[in-house]
Amino acid sequence: MSNPILNEKAVEAARAGWAAPEAAARSTQIPPMTDGPVSSWQAASNTMTVRGTATATGALMVLLLAAATVGWMMGPDRDALNPGFPMLAIAGVLVGFVCAIIVSFKPMLARVLGPIYAIGEGFFLGVISKSYNNWQNGIVVQAVGATLGVFLVMLFLYKSRIIKVTDRFKRIVIMATMGLMAMYLVSFMINIFGGNVQFLQSASPMGIAFSVFAAGLAAMMLAVDFDLIEKGAQAGWPKGMEWYAAFGLLTTLVWLYLELLRLISKLNQR
Repeated sequence: MSNPILNEKAVEAARAGWAAPEAAARSTQIPPMTDGPVSSWQAASNTMTVRGTATATGALMVLLLAAATVGWMMGPDRDALNPGFPMLAIAGVLVGFVCAIIVSFKPMLARVLGPIYAIGEGFFLGVISKSYNNWQNGIVVQAVGATLGVFLVMLFLYKSRIIKVTDRFKRIVIMATMGLMAMYLVSFMINIFGGNVQFLQSASPMGIAFSVFAAGLAAMMLAVDFDLIEKGAQAGWPKGMEWYAAFGLLTTLVWLYLELLRLISKLNQR
């Protein structure tokens, strides 16, 4: 089990057709003439690496931040000259959701859909961040700093093996994540019909505890992402899987930022 975006079935689908021919088939072929063994750098260029995944993640982050800047400038203002919430922000969320669904089934499309996701989600993050900042000035800086801090702490805990990503650890994190997503979906449906799930938004002890749990779960998902990226590089996955892994890591970072933004907002209301 792993990040819902980074699933092993999709990995196996991406590897289909990438394996060498069967031994029986090879035995009937005449070996071609070559100039000698393939050098190690040539072989490595066709496989996934941690550095390549980091580069792809960086490229997606640049697109996300650029789109977030545009979303911030188009977001609602306090002076009522631009009070509305741009519908493009909602469209960005929907585009990002569709991209995530497609990539989960077609990993090799992450190179194309990853940038589209980053732009769509980035625009939404810019708008929603502007809205929060209008309400609680300075909260966005706090949320960004907290997200970066959690990322670095989790990376340290993973690299130092203080947190060991076992199969049991992955199952627990994935099951909890799917349960949380189901709760959010139910809450969304209730809101559509005029209802409201109070503790999700309230600054009550229960509401704060829920946000702490959700942010902690997103942090644990980072460890799962790190593990899959490292194991993918060790297993020699195809080069295109770097974008797939970067896509999954970016979705976790977006989730973590939104949970921390909500948590800090609740704490500021106390």
